This record gives sequence, C-alpha cells and structure tokens, in this order.
Amino acid sequence: MSDCGHDPLMIQALADGELDAVHAAEIERRIGACPDCAALHAEILALRDALATDGMRVAAPDRLKRRIAESLAAAAPAEAMPRMTRRPRHWAWLGAGAGVAAAASIGLFAVVGAFQEDVALTADLVGGHVRSLQASHLVDVETSDHHVVKPWFDGRLTFSPPVIDLKDQGFPLVGGRLDYVAGRPAAAVVYRRGRHLINLFVWPDASAGGLERSTEADGYAVRRWRAHGMAFAAVSDVNPADLALFETDLKASGG
Repeated sequence: MSDCGHDPLMIQALADGELDAVHAAEIERRIGACPDCAALHAEILALRDALATDGMRVAAPDRLKRRIAESLAAAAPAEAMPRMTRRPRHWAWLGAGAGVAAAASIGLFAVVGAFQEDVALTADLVGGHVRSLQASHLVDVETSDHHVVKPWFDGRLTFSPPVIDLKDQGFPLVGGRLDYVAGRPAAAVVYRRGRHLINLFVWPDASAGGLERSTEADGYAVRRWRAHGMAFAAVSDVNPADLALFETDLKASGG
C-alpha cells in the first residue's frame, strides 16, 4: 500500500489495461498526485516492456508440450469419452433407417404369415368338403327339418351352431354332421342347390372383423365370414354367384 493509501494492485491493473474508464481516470489522477504511485507505475511499465522483448521469451520444447498434453488427457477422461462415443449424424440416420427396415420386415412377416394361414384354412375347408363326398359320410343326421338338426348338435359340440331353413330361398336343408376345421371341432350343415351340395362349416371365433373372403380353390367356391361370435365358411362346386346368394340369404335369416 502506498503512502496515499492506494492499492498497488489497482496500479498493476491500470498498466495491464484491466480497468474501466471511470476507475482508470481515478488511478491516473492519484498517480499524478502521488510520487510513490507514479514510481510504482513507471516500474511496472518498464518490467512489462522488458518481458515483451524477443530475448526474454522462452519457448517450451516439443517434448514438454507432449507431456503436458498427455497429462491433461489422462486427467480429464470423462470429457474425452463423450466426444469419442458420440454418434455422427449420418450414422444416426442409418440407425433410423435400420429401425424402419426392421419394422417393415416385421410387418411383411405378419402379412406373409396371415396369407399362409388363410391359404391353409381354405385348403382345409375344401378338403373337408371333398372328404364328405368321397366317404359317403355327408351327414350324421339326415333330415330337412332344422328343428331336428339343431338339437342334434347339442351335447356333441361345446357351442350351438345356427341351423336355418332356406328351402324357400332355393337351398333346402339336407342334414348335419360333426367335422373338424384347422384341428378344431366344427359343425357342418349341409344344403343343396339343384344337384350341387353346399357344406356350411361353423365354429366358434370371437375375432372382430376380417375373414370376409370369397375365393376359389381346386374348382370349388369358398365364402367365409364372421357373425355372432362364430366363423362361417360355405364350400361348394355350385356357381359362385349362387354361393354368394346363399351367403346373403343366410345372413338375412340370422346366420
């Protein structure tokens, strides 16, 4: 501290250009009024100028620079790791693309799987229709009275299939039998259209929506739908238009 009471650090700050205009003006005023402050200020400026000359600068050797750099890297691994593991933006896009491709693959497998199941079910239905004709086992209960056929299924199945009289619509009832569709018990209600037979397979299926199908396989027409918690599948070698009419009449009558 000088005799004027001023802090030498403020004089140092003035010499280094670290004071704002107000404080710089105040220190300069004190330096002008105080010989000790003026002498200190002149000494600081002289030392600064001396240190700024080329001969006073000493460059650090490259070996020392490398050691310092290695020490800093070893002392701050937590800061270095995120930079090393940060994923470049184009890799992020590739990652997102791979995710989309994986989702598309899963969707494709689901579609292919559903298609294969649909083909297998159609083949099973047609196979059941053909076996009923070849084995001379078309019906277990042979009657055109639906009041006889429907009760016959009671106790033989865990569900009660609708048995609807469609004689007036041109589809007289022939009878019914027990069968299997895709490995599950099913009711087979048999109708006739002229010289053609229609097997109507019915089994429980609470699935919502879907299964509305109209197709042909091995020369047989197949129509499938769901209603009342059950799946319906009509199979016949009848004209596809007549089988569509059979479906319409059956639905209109509650099937």
